[in-house]
Amino acid sequence: MLSVVTIGVYGFTAATFVESLTDAGVGLLLDLRQRRGVRGPEYSWANSTRLQRLLADAAIEYRHVKELAPTTELRQLQYREDDRQHVGKRNRTELAPNFAARYTHEILDPFDLDALLTQLPPTSTTALFCVERDAEACHRSLVAARLHTNHGLPIRDLHPA
Repeated sequence: MLSVVTIGVYGFTAATFVESLTDAGVGLLLDLRQRRGVRGPEYSWANSTRLQRLLADAAIEYRHVKELAPTTELRQLQYREDDRQHVGKRNRTELAPNFAARYTHEILDPFDLDALLTQLPPTSTTALFCVERDAEACHRSLVAARLHTNHGLPIRDLHPA
């Protein structure tokens, strides 16, 4: 049976990130970021090239699914709401309702999740990956909810200790 987890960057080190994935039985990580980098030296391990090396060393396949990444315009919409709420991306706890609605309509609805499901490994867990610590603060939660609702997949969010 297919199994899905979500995971972010914030709060993890490279070692605890990989440990969380291996403990969850992850065999494939789907990177849902548009820009595959993270600012600052603390999270440089999550920049695409370094992340792919870390995952390869742990025998975890990496795949970039840019089609599920929010556009720059949508990210800016969320950032404006973050500013209005006086929260930074690293402290956000939920998505702006207008971001969630537009992401769902513009990105998720036209995306063929059925085709993606046929490419997921049936014998290991797949991770939906972006940067935010909490899935509820990230578009990956919308993808995960759609997989759960439309396909009955169990979803578990991985958090740093």
